Amino acid sequence: MLIVVEPLEAGSHDDPGHPERPARIGAAMRGVEDLHLGTDLLVVAAEPAPVEHLVRVHTPGHLDRLERLSAAGGGAIDQDTYASHTSWHDARMAAGAGLVAVEAATAHGAPVFVPARPPGHHAVADRAMGFCLLNNVAVTAGALREVGERVLVVDWDVHHGNGTQDVFWDDPDVLYVSTHQWPAYPGTGRADEVGGPTARGANVNVPVPPGATGDVLRKAFDELVTPVVEAFAPTWVLVSAGFDAHRGDPLADLSLSAGDFAALAGIVAGYAPAPGRLVLFLEGGYDLDALRASVAATLGRLVGADPGDESPTSGGPGIEQVDAAHARRRRALDDGGGTTAAPGVATPAEEDR
Repeated sequence: MLIVVEPLEAGSHDDPGHPERPARIGAAMRGVEDLHLGTDLLVVAAEPAPVEHLVRVHTPGHLDRLERLSAAGGGAIDQDTYASHTSWHDARMAAGAGLVAVEAATAHGAPVFVPARPPGHHAVADRAMGFCLLNNVAVTAGALREVGERVLVVDWDVHHGNGTQDVFWDDPDVLYVSTHQWPAYPGTGRADEVGGPTARGANVNVPVPPGATGDVLRKAFDELVTPVVEAFAPTWVLVSAGFDAHRGDPLADLSLSAGDFAALAGIVAGYAPAPGRLVLFLEGGYDLDALRASVAATLGRLVGADPGDESPTSGGPGIEQVDAAHARRRRALDDGGGTTAAPGVATPAEEDR
């Protein structure tokens, strides 16, 4: 069985010509339809996140600014990020979808897909950025954390989820794992960013170079991520499931296929203590055909349906970088080095200095 929590009004958040557009939801839902699940598919409507859940991960000032901007008709937040006249409501629906997903997963004992937009993993506590207004996965992780759960957040979006890392930087009960292209926006996500003083090791970054293929990420999970996850022993697994690492995506330069995302989904599903403790959130993915195929392959792997996904890829660069990331992380933990303060948003040029 598969559950989909769908924000029914997500199409209202729109800026014509922007790559983060309403058609992405349609493409993701066509990927779900390609599985032909019939009565094994349950679609549940999202509900807006209550403000008391939002303030666990965002400052009141950020929420107030976003609400006022939307009420005034919207506008540009930065060169990448916008708000429309409905964006405050739409962002609350996207964040609330994760809370509904937890309830549905618990009630039915099945994995949940949340095709929410706007996406969330770049939104930091006090501002929107990188197409993201509210941090959807962080809102859900914060709610689970509040009731004593140990939460693993896996982020396979092509861009580092700086917002999620920032929110849980010093929380030992939330393990954040990210594989991402380097160099790339937003410039954070070095391997020695291992967590704050009371959460050393609860942050795992694996930066990989442009052109990396699926075998590189599989190596990262098998050799670096899995031992950390097993030691952490999560009670819930949340996935920032961005599909912009696909080789067809126009905004990045990794070379994954839909079959690679299926392989990753199989690995990550194994981290959850039960099928009803796994929720996947849509993040990036801007080529509509690639998004559709990747969603179908990912969810098909979880429920045992075969959408005829593309074969996994191999042979690209990055194997050495995974080994280097592993060594750099180990040094940071062993000798007390590395980054101990939550990193700000950097640029690749700054990292090179």
